[in-house]
Amino acid sequence: AFEEAAYLLLFGELPTAEQLQDFCVQLASYRTLPTNFFRDVIMKAPPRDLMNTMQRAILTLFCYDDKPNDIGLENVLRQCLQLIALFPVLSVYGYQAYRHYHDGQSLFIHMPQPDLSTAENILYCLRADSKYTELEAKILDLALVLHAEHGGGNNSTFTTHVVTSSGTDTYSAIAAALGSLKG
Repeated sequence: AFEEAAYLLLFGELPTAEQLQDFCVQLASYRTLPTNFFRDVIMKAPPRDLMNTMQRAILTLFCYDDKPNDIGLENVLRQCLQLIALFPVLSVYGYQAYRHYHDGQSLFIHMPQPDLSTAENILYCLRADSKYTELEAKILDLALVLHAEHGGGNNSTFTTHVVTSSGTDTYSAIAAALGSLKG
């Protein structure tokens, strides 16, 4: 599952059943955006490119963090967990805003559900009726695993290494990686 792969990439080992459960609970607790974030950030002048929406949202999250410039291991790990939890929400909400403003589609926003996996939450929030099949969730979960561990040779991974080596904050590093990935 994606959550197991994320745990492995962060901690260097597969989680036990208890560690995985705790990890999933932690991710679920971070899936909520700050109050009015959707209205004030995502809905205001949505860019025509989802990657720019993501960059702007990530950089804005810097402003909501009590310790945004703290690059100590514990704080960076917290920030990374929050970003892992929020990326699916931000991408779905950014897509919904784009569809609404640029394609004239109906706007609907579903709140992530704490009992659903990352893949299930993406599908739940993405669809107007919030319905998905078990097979769809499994296939999306597999795709998320493949994308999570995409190797160390691509531009966004390289950009993250370069930018973090300068001592910048987590949000700036991830925004730079998104810019590199967009190119």
